[in-house]
Amino acid sequence: MPRRPDHQSGDLFAAPRAAVEVAGAFDYRAVIAHLLADMFAASGLDRYAIAANASRLAGKDVSKTMLDAYTSEAREEHNAPAWLIPALEASCSSRAYTEWLAAQRGGRVLWGNETLHHDLSRLERIREQADDHIRAIKVAMQQRGVR
Repeated sequence: MPRRPDHQSGDLFAAPRAAVEVAGAFDYRAVIAHLLADMFAASGLDRYAIAANASRLAGKDVSKTMLDAYTSEAREEHNAPAWLIPALEASCSSRAYTEWLAAQRGGRVLWGNETLHHDLSRLERIREQADDHIRAIKVAMQQRGVR
């Protein structure tokens, strides 16, 4: 049976690309409103619980009404402040906003053990390059009769 192409996964090794910097392209108010609404819904918590936990974590009062305003496209001038995002993500057990923001700037976020795997892979590549360089020097020394 022939394999069907996978159009859902995308290229796992493709480098992220930053959003194109043109006038007006960075007005993400509606996008962020939807992102937060999805994050709140996916948490399985009601907005009262999210607000209470975010208040505790941030040390500032956060109400359900504020969360409703942050997720409303109609409330264009009432956006979630950057200082509150970590508390909202933690309250929802989510990293959606952080990963979205990194992608907008052309990056990707590594979490926990992923960072160790990344560092190990990078160091192994450096070691392989050093080994190749050492071999090349030894060959050159041998060809010149240097001991």
